[in-house]
Amino acid sequence: MDVSELTHVRARHPEAVTEAAARRARRPLLNAEGRLMIVAADHPARGALGVGDRGLAMANRADLLERLCLALSRPGVDGVLATADVLDDLLLLGALENKVVIGSMNRGGLQGAAFELDDRFTGHRPEDIERRGFDAGKVLLRVDYTDPGSVITLESTARAVDAMAARRLPVFVEPFICRRTPGGGLVDDLTAEAVTRSIAIASGLGGTSAYTWLKVPVTDDPADMARVMETSTLPAVLLGGDAGDAPGDRRAAHDRWRAALRLPTVRGLVAGRPLLYPADGDVAAAVDAAVGLL
Repeated sequence: MDVSELTHVRARHPEAVTEAAARRARRPLLNAEGRLMIVAADHPARGALGVGDRGLAMANRADLLERLCLALSRPGVDGVLATADVLDDLLLLGALENKVVIGSMNRGGLQGAAFELDDRFTGHRPEDIERRGFDAGKVLLRVDYTDPGSVITLESTARAVDAMAARRLPVFVEPFICRRTPGGGLVDDLTAEAVTRSIAIASGLGGTSAYTWLKVPVTDDPADMARVMETSTLPAVLLGGDAGDAPGDRRAAHDRWRAALRLPTVRGLVAGRPLLYPADGDVAAAVDAAVGLL
């Protein structure tokens, strides 16, 4: 990856990003089978650079771009979810032709910050997604019943849902019920009851749900997941999450994904670090295995 060439273009011809977006070949959101396989890379903008015990694994931009370009080149990968800086690089590299492009909208809830749940919209605005000719947006919605910052994010998310719907653009809402640990850390509650509540909350945001999709975590028990997904008729994609480094962990995650992908409202999978930074380093194999589940 020639970072110096990218920087040269950015420094001397910043308009090249807009030009690349204007000529990008587009495609429908869903593939011919009505499915969606998306690689996620919006973590760095929230200061979340770690993968497993590698605290700064995602900090090397050239390495991340190489992994993304490889993932996007694999058969069955429909597109990418990322922030503007990453998408601009991929546009300049020509890696987004005939791909679904999803802009990450709120990244203000920095990992580990006291204001993490006051998740301001510091990424793509609806007008940016429309102007760039991208295909959808994504919102992270974490709710802690004891943290007033959550209500700001709830309201902001509802207005984003309205603004995207006004432009007839899909928006993927990723909801969690979460809580603070005694040490001040933030943890997501992935019990079936909590995920059910989060889906119910997310589904009701805004003046219309016509363009709202859900991006949901997978519960450990397939029976629980079936009941959880009965909460809404909105189309959903699965959140890949952290599959773990051990081969047994990855197999267990794949089994959960495979079972959940059979549910009637589930249309696909969005996964990031498990595909881009697998323990064995084989990005192509990790991506191909995930595509095979669809």
